[in-house]
Amino acid sequence: MDNSPIAMWNFRGRTLLPVVQGGMGVGVSAGRLAGTVASFGAIGTISSVDLRRLHPDLMERTGSLEGPEAKAQIDAANREALQREIARARDLSQGRGLIAVNVMKALDQYESYVRQALESGADALAVGAGLPLDLPELAKDFPQVALIPILSDARGVQLLVRKWEKKGRLPDAIVIEHPRLAGGHLGAAKIADLGDRRFDFDVVLPDTLAFFRQAGLEDRIPLVAAGGISSRDDILRLQALGASAVQLGTAFAVTCESDASEAFKQVLAGAKPEDLVEFTSVAGLPARAVRTPWLDKYLRLQERMQKAAHAKGHCTLWFDCLAHCGLRDGNAAWGQFCIDKVLGHAHAGDVRKGLFFRGAGRLPFGNQIRPVRDLLQWLVGRLVPAPMEEAAA
Repeated sequence: MDNSPIAMWNFRGRTLLPVVQGGMGVGVSAGRLAGTVASFGAIGTISSVDLRRLHPDLMERTGSLEGPEAKAQIDAANREALQREIARARDLSQGRGLIAVNVMKALDQYESYVRQALESGADALAVGAGLPLDLPELAKDFPQVALIPILSDARGVQLLVRKWEKKGRLPDAIVIEHPRLAGGHLGAAKIADLGDRRFDFDVVLPDTLAFFRQAGLEDRIPLVAAGGISSRDDILRLQALGASAVQLGTAFAVTCESDASEAFKQVLAGAKPEDLVEFTSVAGLPARAVRTPWLDKYLRLQERMQKAAHAKGHCTLWFDCLAHCGLRDGNAAWGQFCIDKVLGHAHAGDVRKGLFFRGAGRLPFGNQIRPVRDLLQWLVGRLVPAPMEEAAA
């Protein structure tokens, strides 16, 4: 084991643990998880996708709605849920760390969720699943909010930074997510690209830093490496390559404080490498998940369903969660299932019907479900501050 010290992260005037908890929907990383992570001086992230599922009153109001009028009410409920979850995280964090909100660019209500997160007091916005070239305009009235795009290669970084520079804004940080290692939707055009060397950290981090130097941006945009990170040695290796911090998703999804069900956590924690599978999502992106009964059946039927793809009169749930949906729009090259429905089943712990996104890396504690504090101590050791109640004693 490397005994070198792990460097803290000095980010926008705050000294933070060099750990970011990734955003995971539907309902996996909400206020409880994000607030707990932030309470230890790290960045906790709320996923903005369909948060009404965490609020019985909002689900009672919108869960059975149908017809053209349903969408506006569902979207309003989700904005209200996002506001509640940010407030919950803020209360739990007690002023420590930062609260970020993850908003997928691919969402139909992307701009609406961005505005809600800004108005509700998020410290940062993390945006992936597409190039958020418009984020500087959307957040122009909230300069105090950190803007953190999620990208996967140096070419994407260069394109985004050049576009943002023309708008008078630089990213406050950039998450570099490795498609071969991360979970959920992946930052590659197709499954065959997942192993491309340009995504490897020993390529993308030095190449990105070289671009920053050439562009006169050295030391101005910190990089956060994401995908396959499970130990202190991983953090040291990535900091040596130039990353300021790391981001983990699945490892936080299986903590005690994760907002998902215990059954959800057991599926992710119990999955072996051979249980993981890559496929094309209904959002048109490669994705990685655990091969559960629903996914196994879907993959067997996928080719037949794609051949029969046709545009539908309306979204299955009258929700239109995605701006472009393979099932609703009849795009035969994309997935043919309702992603909100199957992710909702997963969040509730329905192992038979759910889609369980998971990263490819090993988990720090194997199949154990442990507290956030244990995970952070495993990653950065004595840098983790005492809980507030201990500090006050």
